[in-house]
Amino acid sequence: MILELVEFDTPKGWGREQVMDDARKVFAKWQANADLKRKHFLLDETGKTIAGVYIWPSIEAAKRAHNAEWQQSVVQRTGGAARIRYFDLLALVDNEAGKVTEFAENPFEPAVS
Repeated sequence: MILELVEFDTPKGWGREQVMDDARKVFAKWQANADLKRKHFLLDETGKTIAGVYIWPSIEAAKRAHNAEWQQSVVQRTGGAARIRYFDLLALVDNEAGKVTEFAENPFEPAVS
């Protein structure tokens, strides 16, 4: 599993409501993406950084979703480029479901044939 962290600067003059309005416009797009396991929309405590946390089955799925066309759309909407980082999702503690899930596969190592 991959955790992808995407950050970009909040457009000048935008507050929480404008960020939410922008997020609402893409809910259906992300719901339609069969590869996406989970997405969180975030705004930092200063209001200056918008972020998304995505859970993907692979880095390839993440990169397909955040391709050059998507990255250009971020620049057009926000005036700046997205900063993207990928993490190996080792484990998940889910208190709502009352379970812990460990992910054994290293998504950054090539598969052995």
